[in-house]
Amino acid sequence: MIAKTASIVVTIVLLIAVGVTTFHWTYNLYYVPVGYSLQLRYKGPLIFGSRTPARSGYWADETQVGVRQKLRGPGRHFYSPIWYERVLVEDTVIHPGQVGIVTCRLGEALDEGQYLVDGNLGETKYKGILRKALAPGRYRINPYGYQVNLVKEVKKKSGNQEKRSGWVTIPTGYVGVVTNLAANPATNQLAGIQENVLPPGIYPINGREQEIDIVEIGYRETTVKMEKVRKKDGSLELDEAGEPLVVVGTADSSGIDFPSNDGFNIYMDFTAIWGLMPDQAPHAVRTFGNVDEVEDKVVKPQIDSICRNSGSKYSAVELLVGEDRERFQQANLDALQAVLSEKKISLQYGLVRHIYIPKEVREPIQRGFVADELTLTRKQEQETAKAEALLRQAEKNVDLEEKTVIASTERKYQQKVAEGDRQAKTIEAETELLVAAIKRGTATLEADAVRLLGEAENKGKQMVAEATADRFRLAVEAFGSNSAYNKWIFATGLPDDIDLKFFYAGEGTMWTDMDNIGLRANVPVKTKK
Repeated sequence: MIAKTASIVVTIVLLIAVGVTTFHWTYNLYYVPVGYSLQLRYKGPLIFGSRTPARSGYWADETQVGVRQKLRGPGRHFYSPIWYERVLVEDTVIHPGQVGIVTCRLGEALDEGQYLVDGNLGETKYKGILRKALAPGRYRINPYGYQVNLVKEVKKKSGNQEKRSGWVTIPTGYVGVVTNLAANPATNQLAGIQENVLPPGIYPINGREQEIDIVEIGYRETTVKMEKVRKKDGSLELDEAGEPLVVVGTADSSGIDFPSNDGFNIYMDFTAIWGLMPDQAPHAVRTFGNVDEVEDKVVKPQIDSICRNSGSKYSAVELLVGEDRERFQQANLDALQAVLSEKKISLQYGLVRHIYIPKEVREPIQRGFVADELTLTRKQEQETAKAEALLRQAEKNVDLEEKTVIASTERKYQQKVAEGDRQAKTIEAETELLVAAIKRGTATLEADAVRLLGEAENKGKQMVAEATADRFRLAVEAFGSNSAYNKWIFATGLPDDIDLKFFYAGEGTMWTDMDNIGLRANVPVKTKK
């Protein structure tokens, strides 16, 4: 009975576990695909516990009823729809050429007069427009608390200026002058035009915080010139001296005109090479508006004013020729340099291009110049003739020097050849003397070698003889007497197979025992007849 009860309990537990798991993996499961996020709003406890709603205008924390700040990313999430409202939120995608301007809907209210909020997404404390603009990319943004407005490049006219924001591109050769629409306590920047400029590049600019003026930097050319009289075919109309005629006294006339100190009307063209450097751009925007306004309001008027005031101090003749014209040129350059430098504009060079002198002044001076030039031409022709004669004389001198050099070279060559032969023969004789000396030395060395070899051989033989005699002496001393040594030598010299026979050889027995030893002599015996 107990076993049956336990089995029933186990079965019930398994069924409950299977049911809970099935419920959890079906009803509570929420799958978030890539590119989306899951927004949760907590509904509160179903039966037990109290329902504490979040403060109005704020995110709900983990125990409060309301929308949670944190989004859940792609994947499987298990939140029961009984307690949570689940909303699928698409990611915010900002494409290149766009920026995102974010407005925070939740948080504390800003102080009066403030509308920009510091901080990043999810870290803001106040309601308002985020100071930081979002660059291109993909962002997971909770739409309950943040609203994103996608903007491209925005151009706004403000008088003679063009203010830009959004996706701002600053090309090469330009800088961006920044205008703060509100103060930034984090960087201690006040509202207004800033001294630091943006270098070339791409910038996401929040149009509610900043605006950008794109200013060209570097040098440019400005020319103030008189309009020329032209024929119907478009070519210039010239006077008898070949000078172009200028348009004066009409609406089309331009350039610089002033009276000389002797009462003649003078007309002039002037060119200035000027520009703005990066550190000068903010002052130009603040004071004049843009580069074109700098040219129209400062450069051209100053060129006209300076040239008029300076030119009226000179006579017509002084403006046409001589060192006075150089002084006039330098005076204009110095005066224009001083004025533009004071207004933070760089001047590289100012040049008086052309001065139109009245005909009645120009012609006598030109005729005088022509006469002077003719005189100089004649003098130069004479100098040329002299130079031609000197050239011909120099050519003859060159030929003579050439022949002299050839003869001298040949003579030196033969001297060098003879000297070389003499040195060769000297070296050859010296070599033969050295060879004879070497041979003589070799013969001496060979004789010495033969002598030393003979002496060595004699010395060796002497030493061998002395060693042999000394050996005999030592042997005799070892045997005690000469006869004993002789006997030993005699004995050692006998052959090993000798046959010795002993016989008695007493007095009168020698001849009788000869037969026994095989040594009997055949001595003839004389017989008596």
